[in-house]
Amino acid sequence: MPPSRPESPAGATNYVILILDSCRWDSFVAAKPKRIPKLGPVQKRYSYATWTSPSHYNLLMGLLPHSSPRHIYASEYYKSDFLRFKERLGAQTLSFSQLLPSLWLPTLLQEQLGYRTNLYASMPVLNPATPLNRSFDRFELMEQHNDAAQIYRRMRFYDDRPSFFMLNTGETHYPYATPDEPEAEWPRLSGVNGVLKRLDEHLRGGNLVHLREAPGFFDAARMAELRERQIRAVQWVDRGIEELFDLLPANTYVTVTADHGEMFGESGYFGHGPIQHRKCTEVPFVEGRLR
Repeated sequence: MPPSRPESPAGATNYVILILDSCRWDSFVAAKPKRIPKLGPVQKRYSYATWTSPSHYNLLMGLLPHSSPRHIYASEYYKSDFLRFKERLGAQTLSFSQLLPSLWLPTLLQEQLGYRTNLYASMPVLNPATPLNRSFDRFELMEQHNDAAQIYRRMRFYDDRPSFFMLNTGETHYPYATPDEPEAEWPRLSGVNGVLKRLDEHLRGGNLVHLREAPGFFDAARMAELRERQIRAVQWVDRGIEELFDLLPANTYVTVTADHGEMFGESGYFGHGPIQHRKCTEVPFVEGRLR
């Protein structure tokens, strides 16, 4: 630990945020999870962004999915929502001004509250070379994009000071595959698989290939099948979260949510990203303290 890191305030506790990548609200509800709701009521909230990287940037600013409140100034909502971290962190003296000027939650946790900070990511766009890797003691990209259990088994807690963990897991991200399913059986959609590896194949004269060049991409039955796969992926993560709960020290606060939603053919959209649609921002939000 850096010698300049302060002692944590009395009562400060471990805090874990589990991000179900791309998990939209109604898929979570349809999965009828039994274990995650042990933390608290299941809420519908709204992400600040519709793609993984900008959404995680917001999350690390302390901007958890919002409730879309009416008749309130945005600045007042930000302050009041941030003060919920008093409960999450067990730090009753926490103030909004402490987040300034960095506007970066891991920096506040390290430099003012003495936390160990950790981020374990499943999506390659969250790799350690990105600007997100700031004020973290440990920042790792997993070998697999869809295995939350491999993340849980790397987590370490210490007696001398509390820890913060952001966990990004991709079972609920396309192709909505759980680690027990052979990769050969994963669905394949033209224009989606390997997009980062084969980006040049999707560019012609600087213009993206139009979707009509991928026939059958928005077949209704196919879209319904993919949504069912996401629902089953939520059920898988819900069953596996007992492993996380078992390893967490007593009195740890846990937030389970998603970085954004997902489209399954509604209004001609699939996936997430450059999409303005409520299904791409509606996300589940559950949190509470393990005792």
